Amino acid sequence: MAKSFRTLDDIGDVHGKRVLVREDLNVPFNDGAVTDDTRLRATVPTITELSDKGAIVLVLAHFGRPKGVPSPDLSLAQIVKPYEAVLGRPVRYIDWEGDAANVAMLQPGDIAVLENTRFFGGEEKNDAAVIDRFAALGDLYVNDAFSAAHRAHASTEGLARKLPAFAGRAMEAELVALEKALGEPEHPVAAVVGGAKVSTKLAVLKHLVTKVDHLIIGGGMANTFLAARGVDVGKSLCEHDLTDTAEEILDAADRANCTVHLPYDVVVAKEFKANPPTRTVNVHEVAADEMILDVGPAAVESLGDVLKNCRTLVWNGPLGAFETAPFDKATVALAKTAAALTIGGTLVSVAGGGDTVAALNHANVADDFTFVSTAGGAFLEWMEGRELPGVAALLQ
Repeated sequence: MAKSFRTLDDIGDVHGKRVLVREDLNVPFNDGAVTDDTRLRATVPTITELSDKGAIVLVLAHFGRPKGVPSPDLSLAQIVKPYEAVLGRPVRYIDWEGDAANVAMLQPGDIAVLENTRFFGGEEKNDAAVIDRFAALGDLYVNDAFSAAHRAHASTEGLARKLPAFAGRAMEAELVALEKALGEPEHPVAAVVGGAKVSTKLAVLKHLVTKVDHLIIGGGMANTFLAARGVDVGKSLCEHDLTDTAEEILDAADRANCTVHLPYDVVVAKEFKANPPTRTVNVHEVAADEMILDVGPAAVESLGDVLKNCRTLVWNGPLGAFETAPFDKATVALAKTAAALTIGGTLVSVAGGGDTVAALNHANVADDFTFVSTAGGAFLEWMEGRELPGVAALLQ
């Protein structure tokens, strides 16, 4: 996949051309201020490169869920000032009323944010009329929003089939990293999959056992697998109705020669709150009134040894209830091991998903991983092995 899509290196002379760039500007907003500008900063390389080359840069993005009904609270007009601060250059705002006339007034190098694409009801339906409306404003199309690539919308998929289409720098970096992680990775490959419930990641687990050499299962979902193996997990979060499914995944892993790693020592408490009395016990020693809230230190050390013998790591989800001390210890410890191996040059580490990014930031190692994706749903669907419409439309 890494070079089967066109990038900005292939776009040619863009001076004076109108380039529609799909970005993710759906940032958290509170009291008139952007509270996390990570997504804005991710757009900088593509937007500034095109602007510097004399393109007329027209940014397409959604904001919130207006469901086709324009709303001042969900207008991208309020993003313009914070966006100017991040880009370090002027940004225009163009409403959908009179958009063509306002675009025609822009000069080479200008940057403009068009109004919320989801103010059109047909955007999420990939409606031909909406595609044509967008396409009429531009000469070329660049998709730089991997986080929206799992949706076949007018601004993510339809436009890519209507205009000459290219991947932006953020999209390119994401696709190259994902190719290294699961497309054509260097083996042995390990995957860490955590989170509360098996039910939310069934497709991920079923796909990964066919792709990786080591599958490390943590979080609440590990309890369901432990229960499937006859372990009494007390009052831990556990989907007892999915133990048969867990067994099927374990059997599929055996057939694929994938080693599944479940915790054998765990940190337990009688109540879920910050810094309660805890015990570290063997999984077979969990009392009926206790809940498993983290992986134990012996298991974490063993998992670290697994990573030391791997060349590639894919990580999605924490090992324990990391938001609440002291149940962050396992996630932090293994993340630090992965980061050290990455810095040492022996491991390619790719991580993604909201909780995962938060956990790696909590461990202060996000910058040390090879690549950390801020995409949520798109990253999960990629881990499931599903085709992403916004990516497929870019393939040559």
